[in-house]
Amino acid sequence: MNADCAGYYNAENVFVSGFTCPKPDSDARAIFCCGFNDVKYCCDDPNSFFPYEYGYMWWLSLGALVGLSIAAVVLLAFIITLCVLCYLFIATKPRGLDNGLPLRAPGMNRASTISTYENILRGKSLRSKKGGIL
Repeated sequence: MNADCAGYYNAENVFVSGFTCPKPDSDARAIFCCGFNDVKYCCDDPNSFFPYEYGYMWWLSLGALVGLSIAAVVLLAFIITLCVLCYLFIATKPRGLDNGLPLRAPGMNRASTISTYENILRGKSLRSKKGGIL
């Protein structure tokens, strides 16, 4: 079984004449014409897409590895910065509600303030039926 590869123009725009697979100088099992419009070759698998050895792809993966490493460092720096800012926000936050000001209306004594809050907790209104404060 033989396959004919038609002529084509390669990446340098040089015409490469057609050939028949298998080529005399290639593997006898390479009976299919494989490749793309600018690169054609004989192969033993009609679904083959790469005419080269995979060694050239290490350079591509090395570039991808460097890019991913840089992205990982930037992401790690962002996460550390975010954690430090959250810690500083929580650590510098005031601990209680006591700001030194009394929580009662002017003219009220401490006992009436406590009874007012007790009434609020029991669900009673701050105002009596006559409109005054309890």
